[in-house]
Amino acid sequence: MSTLPTRMYGGVTVPDTPLITSALSFARARMTDSLYNHVVRSWLFGFAIADKVPALQNRDREAHSVAAILHDLGWDCTNELRSTDKRFEVDGANAARDFLKREGGDAYGKHRLQLVWDAIALHTTVSIAWHKEAEVVATSYGVTTDFVGAEGSYMGLLTRKEYDAIVKDVPRLEMKDDIRETLCGLCRTKPQTTYDNFVGDWGEKYLEGYTRVGNRKIDEIEPELERLG
Repeated sequence: MSTLPTRMYGGVTVPDTPLITSALSFARARMTDSLYNHVVRSWLFGFAIADKVPALQNRDREAHSVAAILHDLGWDCTNELRSTDKRFEVDGANAARDFLKREGGDAYGKHRLQLVWDAIALHTTVSIAWHKEAEVVATSYGVTTDFVGAEGSYMGLLTRKEYDAIVKDVPRLEMKDDIRETLCGLCRTKPQTTYDNFVGDWGEKYLEGYTRVGNRKIDEIEPELERLG
């Protein structure tokens, strides 16, 4: 088990290190109020759940914390961290890796950097993330819970009492509207990064003229298979 200093936040025991404090400040400067609260809740949910899963007890708790807190840097409201050609998860993973190279010092070598990168890059792809390292799994558990509530948390491990305590301290604000606007914005501004993943679902539902047809993998691959025989 970790011997890092801890504090209580939303009724959850979480690590309290200078690097985590820096990550919180870095995220706060680049996120709207509702997005910042989302990443903090994701952190707290992830700890509340992962600490009940035996296989996740020995995870790198600081790396898990940083990954959760920085997982949506690809939605950076300053636009400094957003690319024009990469999925938002990759933008976030790259920005978090750069942050750790600056702030993490020698403690963050290749392995820990890769753990955080993978946790962020894969946080929306649960069919892969939940089969990777403990830090990646725990990050995804927490993020997913903020979209499905206590009842939809992994194995129902987050109780309603725990959920309510976290949301009381870190309220949801305008999350529903902000998420919709952010995902639709990605479909407007860099649609090529949305066709092969869940973001495109929002484009198809809400944006006139947005379509995956002609941009799907089947549209790319089947003509080539026909040509090659």
